[in-house]
Amino acid sequence: MMQRALITNDDGIDAPGLVALADAAAQAGLEVTIAAPATQSSGSSASIMAGESHGHIAVDRRTFEALPDVRAFAVHGGPGLIAMIAARGAFGPPPDLVLSGVNHGANVGRAILHSGTVGAALTGALNGAWAMAVSLDVGMNPTAFHWDTAARSAIGLLPILNAQPRGTAMNVNVPNRPDPRGVRQCTLAPFGIVQTTIAESEESYVRLAVEELPNIPTEDSDAACLAQGWVTMTGVDSVTERHIEVDADQLIGGTVDISAVPGASPLSAGSGTR
Repeated sequence: MMQRALITNDDGIDAPGLVALADAAAQAGLEVTIAAPATQSSGSSASIMAGESHGHIAVDRRTFEALPDVRAFAVHGGPGLIAMIAARGAFGPPPDLVLSGVNHGANVGRAILHSGTVGAALTGALNGAWAMAVSLDVGMNPTAFHWDTAARSAIGLLPILNAQPRGTAMNVNVPNRPDPRGVRQCTLAPFGIVQTTIAESEESYVRLAVEELPNIPTEDSDAACLAQGWVTMTGVDSVTERHIEVDADQLIGGTVDISAVPGASPLSAGSGTR
């Protein structure tokens, strides 16, 4: 059976990386549907906020000259929302595969928490699809864009992704060059390639700026390997629990003792009330 693929992104429906990825997926024999934000949605993470009117999320049909037979939709919402409603049949049968990208700029390190590209992939995986976020490391001042290299790299990694259990998400970054050195499986760097800084701050507003980080992180990280010309792939999970080490005498009969807080009383550890 032909695998159904949702192609989305956070750069918006008119982004060139979206068409490159959809074209590569179609040429690989996937049943492709494009659904992407009507406007730029970078940094939206896995948000499911949308522009609604009377409870309706606006969806506009689109066509692409390069892909005349591919159904395409511009959605007035972010990529996380798109992946979620696609899993519930908004654009036809739920996708087996969610491909998000090709993003304009790398998504590496723990900063991927904020990426709409990664957020769509994680949401797709959370809803039972195989999922991949794909980004092109264009840098701060690119002179060329190798979208096709990134798209081909993503499709080339599908056999690895499809060999994993459903619900697996992979984050892929591709150097902006026609001939990457190969593929490396990497850890997440402690940070990203760029960081957000406060450029200006007044009482009534704050203006942000983005600047490149000066240092290269640990050898096996995605940021380091990408800088060396490798295509990087990293398996990622959305939200997982973490065990909190607590001494037994800090807990009282299954409750947390907050009696030392003025005006407070102990809460049941599992009540969920307040």
